[in-house]
Amino acid sequence: MALAPPKVAFITGCNGVSGNALVEYLLRRPKEEWSRIVVTSRSPLKNFWQDPRVEFVAIDFLEPVDVIIQKMLPFCQGVTHAYFTSYVHTDDFMRLRDLNVPLFENFLTAVDTVAGESLQRVCLQTGGKNYGCHLGPVEVPLHEGMSRYDDCGLNFYYSQEDFMFRLQAQRKWSWNVIRPGGIIGFTPGKNGMSEAITLALYILVCKELGETPRFPGNKYFYNAVDDNSYAVSLADMSVWASTHEHTKNEAFNHANGDTFVWKYLFRDIGRYWGVEIPEQTSWPELGDKGVYANEFKMANWAEDKKAVWEKVCDKYGGSREAFDWGTWGFFDWSIGKAWPTISSISKARKFGWNRYDHTFETWVETFKTFANAGVLPGEHMVKALPNGTGSTAIGVKVNGTTKPQSNHGDPEEEASSIVAA
Repeated sequence: MALAPPKVAFITGCNGVSGNALVEYLLRRPKEEWSRIVVTSRSPLKNFWQDPRVEFVAIDFLEPVDVIIQKMLPFCQGVTHAYFTSYVHTDDFMRLRDLNVPLFENFLTAVDTVAGESLQRVCLQTGGKNYGCHLGPVEVPLHEGMSRYDDCGLNFYYSQEDFMFRLQAQRKWSWNVIRPGGIIGFTPGKNGMSEAITLALYILVCKELGETPRFPGNKYFYNAVDDNSYAVSLADMSVWASTHEHTKNEAFNHANGDTFVWKYLFRDIGRYWGVEIPEQTSWPELGDKGVYANEFKMANWAEDKKAVWEKVCDKYGGSREAFDWGTWGFFDWSIGKAWPTISSISKARKFGWNRYDHTFETWVETFKTFANAGVLPGEHMVKALPNGTGSTAIGVKVNGTTKPQSNHGDPEEEASSIVAA
C-alpha cells in the first residue's frame, strides 16, 4: 500500500504562543508525514529550530496583498495545510476589528492564490470572544451551537469566518475553526496575552518584597469555576481537526478537559514559587453586579516594580526584559469578570478528539519552559535562597569574573502597546 503524499504546513504567528506550539508539535511528527513546515511572523524569528524542514519567511499581513503574494511565492506553492494563529492585540476592544480583519483577509487571499490546487485545509484560530463572553454574562458552557450575538459589527471573528466561508464556497479546500479559552503556553518573545508569565512576574516580585500576593480580581471569580487551553493541546486539536476528513468544515471549542477554581490554582501557583498564599477573606470588590470588578489594576501595580524584578533576576536568574512581557491589562480582564466563561468540548469528544491535560500541570510545564529559555528563573533557584538576601547574586565564574546567572537577552523594541505574533 502506497503511503499518502507528505503534507506541507504554513503557520503564521510563529513567534506567538499558538504558532510556536504548532511548529513544535509538527516537528515531532515524521518527515514522511510533514515534509516541510513554512513559518512566518512579521518580526524576526525568535526561536531557532534544528530541523531542516522549517523555512522562515518574514511577512506582515497588513501589507498590500500583492506584496504578501510576492514574498510567499518562493515558499508556499506546495502548501497543503494553512494554520492562521496571527493576532494583533490591543486592550481597546473597539480597535480589534480594524486591526484583525484585514490581517486574516490578506493571509487567506495570498495563501489561496499562491498554494492554488495544492491547498487542502485552512485552520483559523479564534477564541471565546466568539460567544461574547468578554462583554458580559452569556450562556454557559459555551458551545458551538450558540447563535451569534448582536455584535454591532465589532466582533472580528465573525468577519474572518464569513470571508473564509465565501471564498471556500468557490474552492476545493475545506476549513476548520478552533476556539480556545485563555491560552497557557510558552512564547519565545513578547506576546499580547500571557496569563502564565504575568502571574509569575507578579508572585515573584511580591515574594521579593516580602508581601503576600492578593488576587487582583474579585470575590466571585476567585471562587468561580474556570478552564484554560494549553498551547500544546491546542496544537494537537488543530492538527487533528485539519487532517481528518470527517472533521472538515467544522468549528471546535478547545479546553484542557478539566476545570479549576481560581482560589486553589492561585494558591498552588504560589506554592510552586515558594510562596504560601492564604485564603483571601477580605474583598473590596465582590463581583456581584455582573460587571468587571478588580480589587486593583495590575497595570497600576506594575508601574514601579521593574527594579524589583531586576533584583529577582540578579539573584535567581531570568531575563530583566521579561518584565516588559507582562500583559497586565489583559490579566485584569481575565480575572476581573463577574460571570462564568467555561467552554464545552463535547463536540470535539464526539468527533474523536480525546486528549486531556491537567491545568495546573500545564502552568508548571509552561513555567519550566520559560526557565529553560532563560526568561524566568527556575523554581529550584528561587527556593534555594530565602527572601532578603540583599544584592547577593547566584553567579558563575567567567574568565575569572563572577557574573549573575541570568539571561539578559536583547528585546524587540515595541513601538506601541499593540503586539502581534
